[in-house]
Amino acid sequence: MDVNLIVRIMVIALLAWFIYSRFAGVKGLKNLSADQFQEEMKTNHNKVLVDVREPGEVKRGYIAGAVNIPLSQIKQRISEIPAGKSIYLYCQSGMRSKQAARILQKNGFRELTHLQGGIMTWNGKLSK
Repeated sequence: MDVNLIVRIMVIALLAWFIYSRFAGVKGLKNLSADQFQEEMKTNHNKVLVDVREPGEVKRGYIAGAVNIPLSQIKQRISEIPAGKSIYLYCQSGMRSKQAARILQKNGFRELTHLQGGIMTWNGKLSK
């Protein structure tokens, strides 16, 4: 077999794995529409709302009561998220909140929910 062919196959396999790992669902993660997310936020009193966007994005508006722990810092700041509570995550489009859920799940968090489509789909009031 040609070495170049082997390298190409490996690169394609690595690329396919990367794309799959970014877009695949997270087992046990509850995906909610904006309306469902808003309704659950009202009724669940044992929760923590985490905005995983970067601080510059948060300045444009955030959901009231959210704690900002950017995805880029979540591993270092995981101790700030209380265990035993329902964790509600959101970001700009829903991609980073899924990644945050994966990290939290690997660290023992089980009740994880995220805003499908991110804050771009949010039709509720935003704080600044």
